[in-house]
Amino acid sequence: MTASPLVSSVLPDELSGDLAYSEVYSDPPGLAPLPEEEPLIAKSVAKRRNEFITVRNCARIALGELGVPPVPILKGDKGEPCWPDGIVGSLTHCTGYRGAVVGRSDAVRSLGIDAEPHDVLPHGVLDAISLPAERSEIPRKMPSGLHWDRILFCAKEATYKAWFPLTKRWLGFEDAHITFDVDSVRPVGSFVSRILIDPAALSGPPLTELTGRWSVDRGLVLTAIAL
Repeated sequence: MTASPLVSSVLPDELSGDLAYSEVYSDPPGLAPLPEEEPLIAKSVAKRRNEFITVRNCARIALGELGVPPVPILKGDKGEPCWPDGIVGSLTHCTGYRGAVVGRSDAVRSLGIDAEPHDVLPHGVLDAISLPAERSEIPRKMPSGLHWDRILFCAKEATYKAWFPLTKRWLGFEDAHITFDVDSVRPVGSFVSRILIDPAALSGPPLTELTGRWSVDRGLVLTAIAL
């Protein structure tokens, strides 16, 4: 039996008809960047090249499900992916995972996804990416056996990815207070990112709170915010 896509577990059911996604767990041989993308990775090491090429191939597969022909996916000033007009999306890659989610901007305001290996964060990283309240609250809520520090990091990354396209402003780890809800049976749940700085967006309502979902499965943490 083929396992269900990991990313599907963190995307909201009510937007299932408005989103398309693609994921893989290794770099397929024979992929190449589009010519416009090659300068972005011309000096990259092989690992970085492969991640870049594979995740953009995932993005083009997902875009194809929306009827969008293959296009180069370049980078903005802050390294963010540049999507075709009328499309929002998010990319993520880590050891053992590459994935992309896209949607039409008339149905989805912004997307942020992140994947991380389900393992403890390196020493010293937790203090740098978390608030004291998070370090106090989250361990009491998360079941034993889950690396809550990595789940928190993953949720903060998804928060930034959803925030930046709508504001074009930096959001530091200390600028969002994340709280989690946990399923009593499975390692899945929801989270809320409460923004602690000016929540104004370039257009539309302010980004006071961003709600997402998280999941731990097959040795990976996935988080997603779909506004």
